[in-house]
Amino acid sequence: MAFETTWQDVLDESTVDLTGQTILVTGGTTGLGKETAKALRTAGARVLITARTPDKAEGEEHVVLDLADLDTVAQAAELLAGTEIDVLVNNAGVMYTPFERTRQSFELQLGTNHIGHFVLTNALQPKRVVNLSSGGHRASDVIWDDPNYETRPYDKFEAYGQSKTANILFTRELDRRGTHAVAVHPGMIMTELGRYMTRDDVNELMGRVKAAPGGGPKYKSIEQGAATTVYAVAHPELPGGAYLEDAAVSADDAEWTKDERSWARLWDLTEELLSRSR
Repeated sequence: MAFETTWQDVLDESTVDLTGQTILVTGGTTGLGKETAKALRTAGARVLITARTPDKAEGEEHVVLDLADLDTVAQAAELLAGTEIDVLVNNAGVMYTPFERTRQSFELQLGTNHIGHFVLTNALQPKRVVNLSSGGHRASDVIWDDPNYETRPYDKFEAYGQSKTANILFTRELDRRGTHAVAVHPGMIMTELGRYMTRDDVNELMGRVKAAPGGGPKYKSIEQGAATTVYAVAHPELPGGAYLEDAAVSADDAEWTKDERSWARLWDLTEELLSRSR
């Protein structure tokens, strides 16, 4: 596969048939999540989505869930308790937000992108998991001594990087604990994910991209952006814990995501943070 690969190419290449599979896509009402859900339905799957409010689901089969409020995560999990989930696609997220906290007082990007999905995944116990990370994870390892910015100045780029690193570490520890899981970098796509970005944020991000080796990644279309997620769902034989981009396994994840001690450390840290929030 290549940078230009679309989800249609993925389905054509492997003659994917997901008939009989139930797949849950978080954040399936807009952008990449909506496109992913469309692609998976095209392949025959029964696709459920999560929506932050009922009106956003537009009549699709859905459950209401706000990852920034763990009470709604628990309620969604309870509603789905009798449903066997073949694949959970943890797609929803936020990016480069102003400093805010979730209802349970986690820093918003970490709380939404990682902790909410951690709780949902463990409650549902799906057969397989696809976690959407980002090449932006290279902006920061987990800030182990202050993940919620309680003592240090907030940096929205660092916080986003931390949350996306957490997605990869969670993927690898989850797989090690027996649930097949892979992490996906979909590429740079213009969606509502960037709704919090100011003009200065965009300029800073573009500066960082241009300074990256090779000039950094280029923008993808929404069909190209969904390709790697669809590839991950369609290929259960992929090695557990793999990091994917451009519809293929990649070795381009940061070195700090490959330290096995960090996988378990993040799991323990997340459980500790959750215990404090109760």
